[in-house]
Amino acid sequence: MPKLITTETIASRIFFIRGQKIMLSLHLAALYGVETKVLVQAVKRNMERFPKDFMFQLTDQEFINLKSQIVTSSWGGVRRANPYAFTEQGVAMLSSVLRSKQAIQVNIEIMRTFTKIRHMISANDELRAEIEKLREQTDDRFQIVFEVLDQLLNPESDPKKEIGFTVKEQVEQYG
Repeated sequence: MPKLITTETIASRIFFIRGQKIMLSLHLAALYGVETKVLVQAVKRNMERFPKDFMFQLTDQEFINLKSQIVTSSWGGVRRANPYAFTEQGVAMLSSVLRSKQAIQVNIEIMRTFTKIRHMISANDELRAEIEKLREQTDDRFQIVFEVLDQLLNPESDPKKEIGFTVKEQVEQYG
């Protein structure tokens, strides 16, 4: 397996669409070292292995939204069709369709990454539950602690203040 394929590389290619964690056909093909059309052809020859909860094709709007969220140049230019999205089960099924050694090794790493993500999400939910239990058992003296914990678990995207001064501020400050 190529050394450049890391958990971080794989995790950066896992997206959340239609309430599911998915990977796109174009990213999977790159990881497996095949052309996207080769991957899609192999899947289409074995459609009985890929029910709708394993794989689906993105709608135009889903693909536009995904491209707008992720600034990257690796979308492959003009496309005839929207990419396919593979759920964790669909990615696992790909190993039975793509039988190269690289595909098997990449699949193992992808499955490990999905498992790590699932554990991280689970651990975060468990932490939230524990904090809520503690909150109920303590009095108001610890409210500030819980507010800080809430901020850590739910970081809000505060608008950043602009750096520098406007002309009006400079006139007011310096006369």
